[in-house]
Amino acid sequence: MKKPGIIVKLSKDISINKFVYIMFFPVLLFYVVFHYIPMGGIVVAFQDYRPFKGILGSAWIGLGNFIDFLTGPYAWRTIRNTFVINIYQIIFAFPAPIILALLLNEMRAIRFKKVVQTISYMPHFISLVVICGMITDFSTMNGLFNKIIVMFGGKATSLLTRSELFRTIFVASDIWQGIGWGSIIYLATLSGVDMNLYEAAVIDGAGRFRQALHITLPSLIPTITTLLIMRMGRIMSLGFGKIILLYNPLTYETADVVSSFVYRRGLVEQNYGLGAAVGLFNSVINIATLIIANKLSKKITNESLW
Repeated sequence: MKKPGIIVKLSKDISINKFVYIMFFPVLLFYVVFHYIPMGGIVVAFQDYRPFKGILGSAWIGLGNFIDFLTGPYAWRTIRNTFVINIYQIIFAFPAPIILALLLNEMRAIRFKKVVQTISYMPHFISLVVICGMITDFSTMNGLFNKIIVMFGGKATSLLTRSELFRTIFVASDIWQGIGWGSIIYLATLSGVDMNLYEAAVIDGAGRFRQALHITLPSLIPTITTLLIMRMGRIMSLGFGKIILLYNPLTYETADVVSSFVYRRGLVEQNYGLGAAVGLFNSVINIATLIIANKLSKKITNESLW
């Protein structure tokens, strides 16, 4: 007997789960309109693009934009800064929600736990502009950070004008802003852990620390692995909004990243071809990193995205 084809199976599944597909359709439409259709603009990366000429009328220069960027004076600086800040975020910011989730999971005072969760979630909902305004005010000569530094015997300085401190301020503020929100997915994972495992551990004489080490943490490994692989796929991506709001010419040496360079050259100076080329260059590195991270994860932990 001939098996039904894919179209027949899909039609049957749609008829059974039509409301699920109705809810899914806006999401699919969003990605098609804002992610897949714009991919046709990649051709701009290989052109000396001029808006008044359009894609069809602009001169074709092949790899010229890529060569201009990679041989330019700021290529190494922007690539290095982007990579280093992302590595700092993976080392310090990525584990922070995991640690918070483990600590919250061990709390037995439910009311206090809810208060801590609410307070830790709040920074996520504050506008990025407001966050950067707070950081700027706290980093001034008379700001909160300098008052703390002076309290411990240090000297007050304008912190955001010191290039060696920019990455620390950037990553630390990222941790503060995202630690609570990032812990939600780990707490949701822990809520599904079988309580019988803890009961068996107590019978075997395991204390709270050993329970967390041998039951709680291993339960998070699949989630941690998946999120880490996805995070590695953004190793060369860093939103320019926060960078632009916090950096200045004095901190370009450690603060100028690929996305801020694309903003200045691609949008401010209207060099759209170069901006598209740098964006495509970033995407290729991100995809390559994602594939490598996925293969390494599958080999080491037997957990992977595909």
